[in-house]
Amino acid sequence: MLQKPNSAYFHIPFCSHICYYCDFAKVLMTGQPIDAYIESLIEEFQSFEIEKLRTIYIGGGTPSVLSAQQLERLLTAIAEQLDLEVLEEFTVEANPGDLSDEVIKVLADSAVNRISLGVQTFNDALLKKIGRTHTETQVYDSVERLKKAGFENITIDLIYALPGQTMEMVKSDVEKFLELKLPHVALYSLILEDHTVFMNRQRRGLLRLPSEDKNADMYEYIMDILAKNGYNHYEVSNFGLPGFESKHNITYWDNEEYYGIGAGASGYLAGIRYKNLGPVHHYLKAAPTEKRVNEEVLSKKSQIEEEMFLGLRKKSGVLVEKFENKFKCSFEKLYGEQITELINQKLLYDDRQRIHMTDKGFELGNNVFEKFLLDDINF
Repeated sequence: MLQKPNSAYFHIPFCSHICYYCDFAKVLMTGQPIDAYIESLIEEFQSFEIEKLRTIYIGGGTPSVLSAQQLERLLTAIAEQLDLEVLEEFTVEANPGDLSDEVIKVLADSAVNRISLGVQTFNDALLKKIGRTHTETQVYDSVERLKKAGFENITIDLIYALPGQTMEMVKSDVEKFLELKLPHVALYSLILEDHTVFMNRQRRGLLRLPSEDKNADMYEYIMDILAKNGYNHYEVSNFGLPGFESKHNITYWDNEEYYGIGAGASGYLAGIRYKNLGPVHHYLKAAPTEKRVNEEVLSKKSQIEEEMFLGLRKKSGVLVEKFENKFKCSFEKLYGEQITELINQKLLYDDRQRIHMTDKGFELGNNVFEKFLLDDINF
């Protein structure tokens, strides 16, 4: 009998505004059938007949744009079906600009024990430039109210290499994060995605971004200063105090299976990666078991490549023995030459039992990952 996944992701696609860099499945909430969506989300969840989960993540979009009543309906339905004694981490994303006292109370009264705040930067001018509507003051206010409500496990997202951003601005953002004394931060370099305002501006030559060298300098500074302050750089973009690493996200990087629930959500079940219908109205019309728009049965080659790409994102890397037990093949035969080359380039540590990247490797991650693409070979 196949073991059921231990993690589930729920997608809330509604936003009060659209940020200039975002390509996630989302829609402006005005006039949307949000109540009907919540019910459809619950129906899809119930169709899996899940009894136990170790981690849950509700993301978006912007989950905190839901009313207190809508959020309570969803959280209650999830809790009613699960053995909460097994649940270790339950994260909900929130925007500092719309995190009301009523929503915080619903979160505090539920099984949720981790909040992820989409801060992006503390600089009010930059916030406007990237299409965010909250302010630095609202960040501090949201954190204070969450702590008062009893939340200790609060993480924030920050983005660096933003248009017009200087090293001094990055240093200021990191310093302000440290002053908040939060246990976790995810720091992402801006990536230009298709179908975003920023990509359209870039194609018209209207976007001024930091150079690749400046981007690398920013990343090196971030790694150095957070390490000095006791944060474990456990994944390419994630830093946590000991014990506060994101258990849910580690599920992804460990290449484990998980449920993806909601419009536009992706999941991984029984060796199949799938994606749900994206448009909300299409998602609502489909039966709970017929919401998938795309399914990909992964070949052994694809499974191995994903194992390496995802595993190498972690500071702990990929254990060779675990890899060989999982795929029933010789790691040395597949990747021996590549490992030697990357060690010589100081991109991997000289460790044949655990394949993990150096700080230089983290900076040049794509150069490392491409070495683990396999030729078409017969297993």
